[in-house]
Amino acid sequence: MSTLTTQDLTIRFGGHVAVNGVSCSFEPGTLTAIVGPNGAGKTTYFNLISGQLKATAGRVLLGGRDITGLPAAERTRAGLGRAFQLTNLFPNLSVLENVRLAVQARHHDGLNLWSIWSDHHDLTRRAHALLELVNLGERQHMPVASLPHGDQRKLEVALLMALQPSVYMFDEPTAGMSHDEAPVILNLIRALKQDSDKTILLVEHKMDVVRELADRIIVLTNGTLVADGEPAEVIASPVVQQAYLGVSADDEVPA
Repeated sequence: MSTLTTQDLTIRFGGHVAVNGVSCSFEPGTLTAIVGPNGAGKTTYFNLISGQLKATAGRVLLGGRDITGLPAAERTRAGLGRAFQLTNLFPNLSVLENVRLAVQARHHDGLNLWSIWSDHHDLTRRAHALLELVNLGERQHMPVASLPHGDQRKLEVALLMALQPSVYMFDEPTAGMSHDEAPVILNLIRALKQDSDKTILLVEHKMDVVRELADRIIVLTNGTLVADGEPAEVIASPVVQQAYLGVSADDEVPA
């Protein structure tokens, strides 16, 4: 059974169709890159899947369950994790406290104040381990609000990993990060790919990242799915060269 499926997923804003009847299934153990030109509907499609937007038509299924009517928070609890759209629980608390609360939410389906102290050490150990993975161990006592942009993105990945979703959704995960910071996030995504039970969706403009990480590419243009397949095949297709790479079929495209 597919972990995640969209069936004829559509959203209209007035007379504009931003996502137009997109049907696609995403399997465990596969990283799918979603690409397309600016304004193609990639982030809107993500927002429909994760629940930030309500679909005009169509359905979203997770593990065979229809989650179309669920709000974003309930989709997260069902196993759908969206990175870089998560709101820090408490910006004025420390980095460690934020991650520890996310671990608590995962293991207790919310903040059960009666169990905080009995589980304190286990929660803290798990939080420490996640912060080390994202290279934030040395900043664990800093208030979240004081973190630079790159570190905030690392923290958001730590929060997502704390929730242990079955589906990971990354929307341009390295955007705004320095050349030195980006490899930390990309290495985490590579590590997640090793888990055959996880499904990963990635919106990314950097084609070198797409070529390296993706098992499959789907292409959106004007909200419509126009290509779907293995990376080399999709990148070489005339529709992608024209719509995404901005060249005609007669132009030479780098491999």
